[in-house]
Amino acid sequence: MDDTPLVHGELVSDQTCITQKNMIHELELKGFGEIEEKKLFLKSFETLYLLYAKRLILKKNKKQINFDIFMNICQKTDSETLTKFLIYRDLRNRGYVVKDGFGFGSDFRVYERGHYGEKGAKFLIFGLNEGQQEKMGNLQKKIEEITQMGKEPIIAVIERRGEVIYYKINKMDFAENKSRLEEPFDL
Repeated sequence: MDDTPLVHGELVSDQTCITQKNMIHELELKGFGEIEEKKLFLKSFETLYLLYAKRLILKKNKKQINFDIFMNICQKTDSETLTKFLIYRDLRNRGYVVKDGFGFGSDFRVYERGHYGEKGAKFLIFGLNEGQQEKMGNLQKKIEEITQMGKEPIIAVIERRGEVIYYKINKMDFAENKSRLEEPFDL
């Protein structure tokens, strides 16, 4: 992260807009943001990461916005902002290029190290906070959809201390045991 230059951005609705041509190119090479009309727009988790790393000076109407202020702004519209930021920060710190997920309940597309721009994302990651409940049917559906796309589904669990633990998951079929269902059940 130390090699990412200091960037100046303007907050436009819920995205950060970068207009400096040299910074647009530099950030795009590192997998940040999306280019629209010769401007680079960062997602909220990318903005939070760059603010956290002290690589971004963010302003809105000439007023500077720091990490805490931006986190509060984001949490008003998305209660999962902190979870997404913690996962994004952890993956970036591990050297992965991370992009917004594209449905199926996934939060992020993650590219193998060194393959961003050459190959599609290898992993689709969705986050859960420790203690958060998820129905098995929903989980199974996500896994099936992700594996049908040729991607590897991974659950990122955020512990109460903010540590991220990753679980690679596979499809599993459970055979129904009908013979046991008909027997009396004693405790």
